[in-house]
Amino acid sequence: MVIHPVCPLCQSDNRVPHLKCTDYLVTGEEFDLYKCKSCGFIFTDKYPEEHEIGRYYESSDYISHDDNARGLINRIYLLARSLMLGRKRKAIMKITGRKTGRLLDIGCGTGYFPGMMKDHGWEVTGVEPNIKARDYARTSFGIEVIDPEQISTLPSASYDCITLWHTLEHFHDPQSYAREIDRLLSPDGICLIAIPNSSSYDAQYFGKFWAAWDVPRHLWHFDPDTFSLFAEKAGFRIVATRALPLDVFYISILSFRNKGIKYPFITGSVLGSWFAFKSIFRTGQSSSLIYFLKER
Repeated sequence: MVIHPVCPLCQSDNRVPHLKCTDYLVTGEEFDLYKCKSCGFIFTDKYPEEHEIGRYYESSDYISHDDNARGLINRIYLLARSLMLGRKRKAIMKITGRKTGRLLDIGCGTGYFPGMMKDHGWEVTGVEPNIKARDYARTSFGIEVIDPEQISTLPSASYDCITLWHTLEHFHDPQSYAREIDRLLSPDGICLIAIPNSSSYDAQYFGKFWAAWDVPRHLWHFDPDTFSLFAEKAGFRIVATRALPLDVFYISILSFRNKGIKYPFITGSVLGSWFAFKSIFRTGQSSSLIYFLKER
């Protein structure tokens, strides 16, 4: 079990209990979230060691590892993923100024994003810890996918773009990945990190039922301020921030399901629309955010 007597971000011992959240996906166990009163960072505490946490991903409903569309909510996820693939590619082209290049996708899951980038001329490599997802990506898209333990073997300064789509919050040691990203980026390269936003409108509304707490799979719960501090400590500067517009609908539907609401799709869609509208005027309170990073 991993226990943090001090804040993992700023090392202050001024931490206080924040929420007690349930693992709705696999075990039904409860986990504690703590908040640092010095920097505001929220983090999961008393969670399994890295070699023990695999069982909390063993569910056919964990859709990023299992590509089957069983159930309405999983079909919604796959539809949203399909709609977002092209937008992600355009965002990368715009921010990098490149139509092609070398891309590393950390936490690539079943490989749809790097596979699409490969189809558009990019030379891609994926990193994925789940064996089943890794094999699916290799077989279905013909891309190179390595285990996270092999990331240190990749050549330095060799990637024009490194992406982490809802991945950073899963790492037991995000600082070590930040160091590897710094090593692997080319001099003018850019890193895109998409993560849930713990200060979003939907996080505030749903409280302990917010689906993006996703304990114990999500260990770190950033907001714009605490992510900015993380990036600064890792030697990066944030050059842009964008919202992931469809995440709020999926998260709202799941959150209502967590609450036991009878028709989560209807209520989640309606409330998600309201949150999406409000966040047009305050991007920093969107359900999920993409941070575009460059080396300082």
